[in-house]
Amino acid sequence: MRGRGVFTDPQEQQTKVPTGGSYVSQARADGFVVFDRVQKSYDGEILVVKDLNLSMPKGEFLTMLGPSGSGKTTCLMMLAGFETATHGEILLDGKPINNIPPHKRGIGMVFQNYALFPHMTIAENLSFPLEVRGIGKSDREAKIKRALDMVQMGAFGNRRPAQLSGGQQQRVALARALVFEPELVLMDEPLGALDKQLREHMQFEITNLAHNLGITTVYVTHDQTEALTMSDRVAVFNDGRIQQLAPPEDLYERPANSFVAQFIGENNKLDGTVETINGDKCTVRLDDGTLIDAQPVNVSKAGERTRVSIRPERVESNPDRLARDAHLVEAEVLEFIYMGDTFRFRLRVAGRDDFVMKYRNAQDQRRLSAGDKIRIGWRPEDCRALDA
Repeated sequence: MRGRGVFTDPQEQQTKVPTGGSYVSQARADGFVVFDRVQKSYDGEILVVKDLNLSMPKGEFLTMLGPSGSGKTTCLMMLAGFETATHGEILLDGKPINNIPPHKRGIGMVFQNYALFPHMTIAENLSFPLEVRGIGKSDREAKIKRALDMVQMGAFGNRRPAQLSGGQQQRVALARALVFEPELVLMDEPLGALDKQLREHMQFEITNLAHNLGITTVYVTHDQTEALTMSDRVAVFNDGRIQQLAPPEDLYERPANSFVAQFIGENNKLDGTVETINGDKCTVRLDDGTLIDAQPVNVSKAGERTRVSIRPERVESNPDRLARDAHLVEAEVLEFIYMGDTFRFRLRVAGRDDFVMKYRNAQDQRRLSAGDKIRIGWRPEDCRALDA
C-alpha cells in the first residue's frame, strides 16, 4: 500500500511569528491528518517549525525524518497535544484539534522508552487506557487479549515489565497504543533502544501490523534506513521545514535538493558550474575543468553554481554499460574494501579523494586495486545537478 496526499510548500515562508492571517487549502477537505500553515515558536521570536502544510490520507504510514533539531519531533508532539501550535491549525478527520487535550484526541502513542508502568502487570498496563475511557470490564478483557495476541504477547499478561526483554516491552508498548483501537498512532523513535537485529525485525512487524489493521501512522526517526524500509511516504525535515515529501524510492532516486541527497543514503558530491541546459540534460564543468553530463533539478541557466549528486551504485567503469555519448571521467583507485555482498572502491575523481563506487559481488566482477587508473561514467539521469 502506498499512500498519496497533498503537500504544498508556500513560496513565501516567514521567519518570525505572524500576528494574524488566514490560509485555506484543499488539504483541509481531503486529508485525514492535516497540518494547515502550522508554525511553532518556544520564545515568540524564532520558529522551530515554519509554515508546515502537510496532508495524510487515512491508512498511510508516514515517517518524519531528519537530524536532531529539525522540527520533526515538535510536529509529532503538536499532533499528540503535548505541544501547542503557535500559528495555524491541525485537523484530524476534518476537525480542528488544537484546543483538544491529548487524552481526548483518541490517538495512540508509542515512545522510545516504552513508558510502561513498572508496578503493573502487562494486562494492567493495557487496561489503563481503557479504564480512562470508561470501557467496561468484559470489553476491556476482550480488547486486551486481542491487542496482546496481535503482537504475539498473549502469554505474558501476568508478567511485569521488568520480567520482559527490550523487544517484548516494545511489543507491549505497541499493544497498549492499539488496545483502544485508535485510528491514528504516533511513534517517537520507538526502536532506538533495541539492538540492530531486533530493530530490523520490529520494523517489519510494525509496518505489517499497521497496514493489515489499516491504521494511520506517523513515525518519527533519524534513521534513514528505518524510514525507507517502513514508510509509504517520508517527510524529510531540516531547519523547521519539509525539504521533500515523497515515497522512499523517489527520495533516494530523485532527491529534490542537496540536503536530501546528502541525508538519504550515500552520495557522491562534485562542485561545478552549469555550462549548458537542454531540456532534461545539462553539462557541468567541474572545478578541476572536467566536463560531465547531468540532469538539471534546481538549476535553470548557464553560469549557475551547482553541486552534482551521484549514488555510488550508479557509477560505472564498464563503458559497455554506458550511453555512447556519456562523458567519461578519469579516476584513480585509492582503496578497495570487501564488504561481502558488495565491493566498495574509494576513488580520486576531479580532485576529490572521497568519491565512492560500489559494485555487487559477482563472479565476473573485476576487482580493482589501489593505484589502478580507470575511466568512469554514469547515465545523465543518474547524476542530478542540485543547489550549490
